[in-house]
Amino acid sequence: MTVAAASLSARGATLAYGALGLPLAFAALPIYVHVPRLYADALGLSLATVGLVLLAARIVDALTDPMIGWVSDRACALPAGRVSLIALALPVLGLGMIGLLAPPDGAGALWLALSVTVVSLAYSVATIAYNAWGAEVAPDPVSRTQVVVSREGFALAGVILAAGLPGLLVGNDSEADGLARMAWIFLPILLLFATWTLLLAPRAPKSSPGRGSVLRGLAEALGCLSFRRLLLVFAANGIAAAIPSATVLFFVADVLQAPQLAGLFLMIYFLSAACSLPLWARLSRHLGKLRTWCLGMVLAMAVFVWAGLLGAGEFAAFGVICLLSGMALGADLSMPPSLLADLLARESTRADGEARAGAWFGWWNFVTKANLALAAGLALPLLGWLGYAPGARSPDALLALAGVYALVPVLLKVIALALAWRWRALFDGATEGRLGAQ
Repeated sequence: MTVAAASLSARGATLAYGALGLPLAFAALPIYVHVPRLYADALGLSLATVGLVLLAARIVDALTDPMIGWVSDRACALPAGRVSLIALALPVLGLGMIGLLAPPDGAGALWLALSVTVVSLAYSVATIAYNAWGAEVAPDPVSRTQVVVSREGFALAGVILAAGLPGLLVGNDSEADGLARMAWIFLPILLLFATWTLLLAPRAPKSSPGRGSVLRGLAEALGCLSFRRLLLVFAANGIAAAIPSATVLFFVADVLQAPQLAGLFLMIYFLSAACSLPLWARLSRHLGKLRTWCLGMVLAMAVFVWAGLLGAGEFAAFGVICLLSGMALGADLSMPPSLLADLLARESTRADGEARAGAWFGWWNFVTKANLALAAGLALPLLGWLGYAPGARSPDALLALAGVYALVPVLLKVIALALAWRWRALFDGATEGRLGAQ
């Protein structure tokens, strides 16, 4: 096989692996962006109730993620390994999305809690096994970045679809009707892209299933100092990113007073993130992955300070903010999981060849969900406590909304950046993929 043909084959395999990222991200966005507004507006639940239900359901769900990671490592004993877990979880995810986004008349807090839990558990099983598969299939730092970029590129395409479809599907009906139709459209999308990945993506090298107890396996994952500290930076930065996701529709509707443009702004944001992925990957080869991630944090902080100063009718300015903050999101999506894969390759190699990636990504998913749960569970009740309610027009209420949407994330980003820079020597110990290290 020629070098060009081998490169083309490798590119096709990387694309096949990344394809499943599209439906998984498609499923994730409505939970954090559309569900709070759907259950608060269409079904009449208070913001505090929605926030607390999401917090409780997601914390319970997040606590199971490390266990799912441990089970994923044991799945290496199955004929198809982690792929079998993904294939089992995806049908549950598809049906759960219909229950969550097309709730029956009279659905309340209990229906929301049960639906979110079912969707999140199925999503966790699929995502943890999928991410661990990606970490194991890539043999070096540069290829790990390429695998992550492929996955996140497809994921952002899924997010863009999920952001734009509700508005296109509404027609003369309500937003709730558009979300219900989107839930049914999700099923064929899931089938198509899952088939592409499960049949054509490369398999990871053979490894032995873990044999230790669940507590031992999970404790060993946290025994790595670099991993623990990367988790802490990821948590602070993740909460900062999740708060705007939970509040952006309220910000657009009441501060900018342009609810009809919410879908357009979300599409600009996620399309910008997708287009920025190759740029961040290229920068990481020169600056290193950690420094590239830090650069993205600095960009996000500058942009959100600007967002906090906007008022009604400043649509063009917010469009630019969506463009720039979307670029910053590209660094958040690509660099942390690639750093994690590098740390995993450096720290977790065992002489007996036991699988460990599932336990690491189980904790990673736990922190991801805890971030999202804290963002919704704290930001939404905080808005209510500060006097904001959907549709508010009083200056104090809008000031509270702008502060929670834009300025609280900036403070959390400052903490994440400070910790990342303080501990940079630990992360630099992983093979970062700089050109000089290749």
